[in-house]
Amino acid sequence: MGGQAKGKKKNKAKRKDNRLNKDAEFVVLSPQERMKLRMHEKAKKKTAEKYSVPQLLEKTEECMDSFDFEMAALYCQRALDLESTNLQALDMLGHICSELGDTQKAKGAFLRAVELSPDVGHSKYMYLGQIHTGQEAVDYYTRGIQVLLSTLDKQAQTTQPQAGAAAPLDEDPELPTVKDVSVAYCSIAEIYLTDLCMEEGAADKCREFIDSALQYHHDNPEALQLMASYLFSTERNQEGREYLLKSVGLWLPAQKQSASSSSTEEDMQNKIPPYESRITTTKLLVEAEEYEMAVDVLEGLLEEDDEVVQVWYLSGWVCYLQLEKAKEQQEREGRQVGEEEKEEWKALKEAARLHLTNAKKLYSKLRCDDQPMLEHVEQLLGELGGDLEGEEGDPDVDEDYEPCSDEEEEDAEAPMEH
Repeated sequence: MGGQAKGKKKNKAKRKDNRLNKDAEFVVLSPQERMKLRMHEKAKKKTAEKYSVPQLLEKTEECMDSFDFEMAALYCQRALDLESTNLQALDMLGHICSELGDTQKAKGAFLRAVELSPDVGHSKYMYLGQIHTGQEAVDYYTRGIQVLLSTLDKQAQTTQPQAGAAAPLDEDPELPTVKDVSVAYCSIAEIYLTDLCMEEGAADKCREFIDSALQYHHDNPEALQLMASYLFSTERNQEGREYLLKSVGLWLPAQKQSASSSSTEEDMQNKIPPYESRITTTKLLVEAEEYEMAVDVLEGLLEEDDEVVQVWYLSGWVCYLQLEKAKEQQEREGRQVGEEEKEEWKALKEAARLHLTNAKKLYSKLRCDDQPMLEHVEQLLGELGGDLEGEEGDPDVDEDYEPCSDEEEEDAEAPMEH
């Protein structure tokens, strides 16, 4: 009995010491920090009384769906205050911080998720791959692919259809697919086409990963476009052109349909590559001299967002190239220019001036920093007769715009670097 009583005494002393240490730490804080800590503890206690972790994560998801990432971050952080090892909350916080541009906090959330669950959940590795560059990015993507393939293998074993049973009509959109594997291989291939292009054997590795991407999803537009870019870089232009046209043919009809019907159907939107990828598509189409198709892509981009300088610049550049091509063809044929042809040339010239004037004005308003592009715009305008006067070509600028930079331009141009 005496021993037990003594043990209890020791435990009490220990708890008292802990409290003293905590109080000592509290005294070290400034008055503002102490107030902030008290408010945080009070809010945490109030939240715990009002919402459970699942409810907080549901609130987080609602805010993310409505693009209110600041409020989503608050709900998600409260969930982690209550349950610091919740993997779903960590994954969501990483996504939210990425959207808010807080790369370090996003990285911390994903790394914590890796520490807690290294062999389950591939998406954290994919996001870490996006955050990093060079070999580090390759390593994260590679690990993500390993987890992804392991997950797919387990899915195949647990969902083997019985003999004669009909295949399920709808797949669970939350489950990973072979398309995810293809996209991951594309990410690695792109690094060897850009960041690691000077590494020994980079071209062979790039081709190897593109082949792997197409092996898992042979109709992946991103993989087909990457193959086109790779082939252009190795001067196999005709073969590259074939891959490029196949890639664009898979999604351009959906973009046109979406633009004409203002449709937001998820299935249709999923067929269309990201905005930045389509900017790269335009550059490749220009390289392949597929100007009309480039115009179709650019029109879709302007319909979605008319505050991107590079898209206005490319629109003007393509019109200029169409005009030059028409003139060259007429000279080769050695014939007189007809009235209808003159009108077409005039329309192309005015369209080029309009787009390039818009690019120049938007460049100034958005405080862009891409001197070579600006110089090319001014050179083209000089050849076309100068800036287009008047306000009709002046694009509106959203009040919430962010100044663009060379890094943003490089992101869109990266797959085009040969």
